[in-house]
Amino acid sequence: MSNEKNKKGFKTTDTYVIIFFVIVLAALLTYIIPVGQFDTHDVEYEDAQGKEQTRTVLIPESFEVVKNEQGDSVREGVRLFEPYGGVGIFNYAFEGLVSGNKWGSAVGVAAFILIIGGAFGIILKTGAVEAGILALIKKTQGAEILIIPIMFFLFSLGGAVFGMGEEAIAFAMILVPLVIAMGYDSIVGILITYVATQIGFATSWMNPFSIAIAQGVAGIPVLSGAGYRILMWVVFTILGIVFTWLYAAKVKKDPTSSVAYESDSFFRDDIEHSKEVNVQFGVGHILVLLTIFMGVIWVIWGVIVHQYYIPEIASQFFVMGIVAGIIGIIFKLENMTMNDMAVSFRNGAKDLLDAALVVGMAKGIVLILGGDDVSHPTVLNTLLFHTGQTLNGMPAAICAWLMFLFQSVFNFFVVSGSGQAALTIPLMAPLADIVGVTRQVGVVAFQLGDGFTNIIVPTSGALIGTLGVAKLNWSKWFKFQFKYQIGLFLLGSVFVILGVLIGYQ
Repeated sequence: MSNEKNKKGFKTTDTYVIIFFVIVLAALLTYIIPVGQFDTHDVEYEDAQGKEQTRTVLIPESFEVVKNEQGDSVREGVRLFEPYGGVGIFNYAFEGLVSGNKWGSAVGVAAFILIIGGAFGIILKTGAVEAGILALIKKTQGAEILIIPIMFFLFSLGGAVFGMGEEAIAFAMILVPLVIAMGYDSIVGILITYVATQIGFATSWMNPFSIAIAQGVAGIPVLSGAGYRILMWVVFTILGIVFTWLYAAKVKKDPTSSVAYESDSFFRDDIEHSKEVNVQFGVGHILVLLTIFMGVIWVIWGVIVHQYYIPEIASQFFVMGIVAGIIGIIFKLENMTMNDMAVSFRNGAKDLLDAALVVGMAKGIVLILGGDDVSHPTVLNTLLFHTGQTLNGMPAAICAWLMFLFQSVFNFFVVSGSGQAALTIPLMAPLADIVGVTRQVGVVAFQLGDGFTNIIVPTSGALIGTLGVAKLNWSKWFKFQFKYQIGLFLLGSVFVILGVLIGYQ
């Protein structure tokens, strides 16, 4: 009865609706705020291996508002519809979806999500995951709670060491059904996979895709100041484990208290069906799971040793799916055929189509504001510049905290850690010098603001992909995550201000 009341009292707003109204708000800003642009130059720095790296960054003092022939500031204003590949209010879905390239937002991330979904569609069709889950539950009776701290620790470490993020989508496909079978909910699965990676990402001392680039652009030794960051990682990882553990215990005691209770029925019904038919865990199932395990090792090796990213990782999971399907055919798992492989791939991709569309639509918000190219006139450039100007002249501790706040908000528009570093660090590093904040603290403010809000912003393709795997609406996730996000922000503020007080170098 109480669950029925909750459903009547709270009706979530669909993610598509939220994005549309944000698009409208962004369009209104284009009539109010003039467009501006920066000049850029290339910055060279040495990475952790001593190799020369180059990054194109903005020149802070080069900003200028674009003016027309009459000398008035240009406010472009976005129309309802733009032909010939332009970006109007009603073009945002298509233009957002096809923007970027295979290396990132948005078309690359959308393709990645669909390929991952298809590959795991084949893997799940073999029945190996369900059989493995049931076998694991039988073997770990009474000790299943240990999966939470172990998995959270490992995923947090992955985020810290090599910037694990999008990879969590694939792992969630296995761990979400597992934790639900153990009596928890899909939110626990998201916490121990994607959220854990972002805790590690935000507090990393060696992530080559974020912290190394930010420090290189800021002109400080790459991967310096590791001790303070390791302390942050330990603190936030332990607190993340405790939070997840307490939440998991609460949900296991009362499953209907979860905002994901209704959507989790998709997994509960599948698990109950597997129990009823008494699935036997055989050689074929073991080989499929071994394929996944070896594939994961391959992915980790590729990312760490060769800096593999979205195109390579997607193809690696595609290979896993094909190999799993062949094993399924040979061992007649679920009476699998070649046609079943094709249909399963199609259905798996279809299950994540919603997530792929959200990624494209969310990218439309940035396009409405002019895009994230600092050398082209955009509203986003103007907002970026004037935010930096506002911080000038404030006390060091307050300025550092406002940097953290700004990076948290700006991450809504530019989710990429390396992309955000190239846009904001050239502004924040010299500003830090002026107000008496060390550049090391400025980088901490950047990485905490960038990482923590990845857990909640709908513009994060990795988050939306993980939510798609868990069948959870972003609005419900926001409702659950809001207080946790506030907690992360407050503790992050403590570390930023502490860094100022101790003169962290």
